[in-house]
Amino acid sequence: MNRLADATSPYLLQHADNPVDWWPWCEEAFAEARRRDVPVIISVGYAACHWCHVMAHESFEDESVAALMNRDFVSIKVDREERPDVDAVYMTATQAMTGQGGWPMTVFAAPDGTPFFCGTYFPKPNFLRLLESVTTAWRDQRDDVLRQGAAVVEAVGGAQAVGGPTAPLEAALLDAAADQLAREYDETNGGFGGAPKFPPHMNLLFLLRHHQRTGSARSLEIVRHTCEAMARGGIYDQLAGGFARYSVDAHWTVPHFEKMLYDNALLLRAYTQLWRLTGDPLARRVARDTARFLADELHRAGEGFASALDADTQGVEGRTYVWTPAQLVEVLGEEDGRWAADLFGVTATGTFEHGTSVLRLARDVDDADPAVRARWQGVVARLLAARDTRPQPARDDKVVAAWNGLAITAIAEFQQVAAVHVRPDDEDANLMDGVLIVTDGAMRDAAEHLATVHLVDGRLRRVSRDRVVGEPAGVLEDYGSVAEAFCAMHQLTGEGRWLELAGRLLDVALERFAAPGGGFYDTADDAERLVSRPADPTDNATPSGRSAVIAALVTYAALTGETRYREAAEAALATVAPIVGRHPRFAGYAATVGEALLSGPYEIAVVTGQPSGEPLLAAAYRHAPPGAVIVAGRADQPGVPLLADRPMIDGRPTAYACRGFVCERPVTAADDLVAQLGGR
Repeated sequence: MNRLADATSPYLLQHADNPVDWWPWCEEAFAEARRRDVPVIISVGYAACHWCHVMAHESFEDESVAALMNRDFVSIKVDREERPDVDAVYMTATQAMTGQGGWPMTVFAAPDGTPFFCGTYFPKPNFLRLLESVTTAWRDQRDDVLRQGAAVVEAVGGAQAVGGPTAPLEAALLDAAADQLAREYDETNGGFGGAPKFPPHMNLLFLLRHHQRTGSARSLEIVRHTCEAMARGGIYDQLAGGFARYSVDAHWTVPHFEKMLYDNALLLRAYTQLWRLTGDPLARRVARDTARFLADELHRAGEGFASALDADTQGVEGRTYVWTPAQLVEVLGEEDGRWAADLFGVTATGTFEHGTSVLRLARDVDDADPAVRARWQGVVARLLAARDTRPQPARDDKVVAAWNGLAITAIAEFQQVAAVHVRPDDEDANLMDGVLIVTDGAMRDAAEHLATVHLVDGRLRRVSRDRVVGEPAGVLEDYGSVAEAFCAMHQLTGEGRWLELAGRLLDVALERFAAPGGGFYDTADDAERLVSRPADPTDNATPSGRSAVIAALVTYAALTGETRYREAAEAALATVAPIVGRHPRFAGYAATVGEALLSGPYEIAVVTGQPSGEPLLAAAYRHAPPGAVIVAGRADQPGVPLLADRPMIDGRPTAYACRGFVCERPVTAADDLVAQLGGR
């Protein structure tokens, strides 16, 4: 009997009609395995995963495969996005056993959850042979199987152990990290590494802050080049905005077409900050259109942001997005069709499959003549209208707390930067105003949803769908990313309740997740016990739970003046410093927070009865040093500690800038505030 029909996870629901007798992750499944004395298959994936769909179609929808699975195993289906703790434990085991990992992840385990054989995608013939082999080994060589499982668990425990060397994250270490990233940089294509190539969003944020602190032209150039290369490539949706998960090649041409909330949130931050620091028109456009993508395509009215758009459309990867020259001519006519083919790199041979091409921007149009830009935007509008009539990829409507936190923070930063960089006479002023309105509404929706639906009895829940919260408990990244988002909401709105909520979440993190020596576990001390307690300090597709909590602790301490939160952040950051020094590509968010601590971070309070349009606030937004916190409002505004006991001077709007709890003199002129902030 398949038991997935009542699941909240879209991924589990995709398998609810399989002939496999799937169980969700639960103790009852393991009890059934013990009762039957059979091993467990733990199959881990997520709704937008292309190869998860392939394995499902080849194997899990096949009656002969299902018969073997049902006869000889208890089969458990896990959504890695819903249960990142389960995923982390078994991914570590898979990597220890095979040297690599990925999804779908296929784990064979004893009835107590101990893994003894791990892998990823298996074609149907291989999977059938594997099922038979594991069944035989479990029957005839069980002692060997269990010994192997014990060795795997020992390896997993060692890999996830807390403790180890610590070091202060000082300027020299961050400078060395930036130098190492520069050495590993792909000078030709931008980014780091070869195929497949992932957007290095957190490293870009670090390098931007490093540039702010040091003036490093090299760090800024790496960010500029990478952001331009990605924005011109097929990994970026040239029609609707938004980035795909990664490029299958080294030059950003052909994406793996799924679009994830977390990638787009983090990339929105990177392009927004590049726009703020340089005024770059490409960065402005991509930030605007990525923000619009989040609001238009992933936001659910009255809720938060959905997790992803699928890689496949009706079982075919990329079907919605690719074009031939003939299709361009059909939509645009002969002249514009040929012009668009040249502009977007659409050729007769194609860049993808079956003679189709992924659109990429092969010509520089952001700085082109206004007539060329107008023609380009007209072509984009017509192609998008035609594309909207095609079958569309499925959307994973699951709301993940941590990823919504990332999106809220990104949109809050975008709102701040746009407030000072958009003028009424700008070419895109009307479009930008519309984007600001819809993204502000989406951001507030998501924040309210997290506060009212995901926060249950003082604790965060990981996921929800259709305003119904799921059972999985929040993990460390949820607490960190949501607390950081609530701090961002406090700064943007001046409402004290957001800061109060952030403090509650951080108190839970410090009480329930803290590890000896200043680090953190990824699960709470009262969470479900797995074969090991995960504690991964590395930043991968998203900030690690540890980095996310450190960021929130630093921001909260700056907003409240409560030094114990800063001390906790410094102690936790010291546990990550060795990784920053040796492997900065996997510690980008930690390094980003490290730059904020080196900067101060600055605490900037603008006392005014009318924040909108206030020159002091505009100067703060424009010139804020790395990690600065900024609030504006009336003196002694309730719930806003930075405005306490800070009056206006001579009845004029006044700015108070402090660094590490040491304050400059209050100023009433924007130029004076800029000078206090370093003048950049």
